[in-house]
Amino acid sequence: MSALIKLHQLNGYIQTIYLAEYQDKLLLLDGCSRADVDLILSYITETLQRPLSHLKLIVVTHMHPDHAGAAIPLRRKTGCLIAMSNTEGDWYHGIDGFFMHLTDIMLTKWVAKRKGKTIKNIWYKRKFKPDIFLNDEDDLPGFPDWSVLKTPGHTDRDLSLYHKPSHKVYVADLMVIVKGRFIPPFPVFYPTLYRESIDRIFDLHPKGIYLAHHDEVTLTEEDLRFLKEKIPASPVTHWQSIKDKFIKSYLGRFHFFK
Repeated sequence: MSALIKLHQLNGYIQTIYLAEYQDKLLLLDGCSRADVDLILSYITETLQRPLSHLKLIVVTHMHPDHAGAAIPLRRKTGCLIAMSNTEGDWYHGIDGFFMHLTDIMLTKWVAKRKGKTIKNIWYKRKFKPDIFLNDEDDLPGFPDWSVLKTPGHTDRDLSLYHKPSHKVYVADLMVIVKGRFIPPFPVFYPTLYRESIDRIFDLHPKGIYLAHHDEVTLTEEDLRFLKEKIPASPVTHWQSIKDKFIKSYLGRFHFFK
């Protein structure tokens, strides 16, 4: 088994891209955004001086635009495989899923604008079939130094990737940093599962945690306490946020809501 040479960190469209380099193969730790496709391809061929065929596997940790959007174009251009959680059904299923997909794309564009990025086409299919379905504690096919951890809460199918030799873990959107503090992401569809996932990662006592919207960090007991205090008691979703804003902005003008 070839050893990891380097975990490259690229400044993606709205997130950090993690590309694991080995002697004869490459692993992309997440599906990125459609806007990241050209960056990834040029980094492989120009910076690493590798053929595109060296990209062997992409793990889609969940179906949000900045974690799944580049997967299909990259598979088409490199011949790589796509791996996803073995979770029943599609995340964006039904009419609710259709509108949630549109909302997530608009939210991604809003974040890009906040970051001063040029607005780009980030459209991607809300449903697609992976080549590989991943179960909890599976080793990644072709990359047995990485183990799959199911860490749902943000969605029902979130994955984290644990690099056993370095004792470090990529957690995607399991947590974010705002004003220097660790907090839950938006949305949190399953608060109870989310809390269990946070505990699972912390119980690993990892030497480092890779975040999708930051870089490598470490968590202290105080960080964990603050994070867990911020976990919502009930789901915080797109529809709940829209409902709350509607009530506050419009219905709240009437006396009986004051």
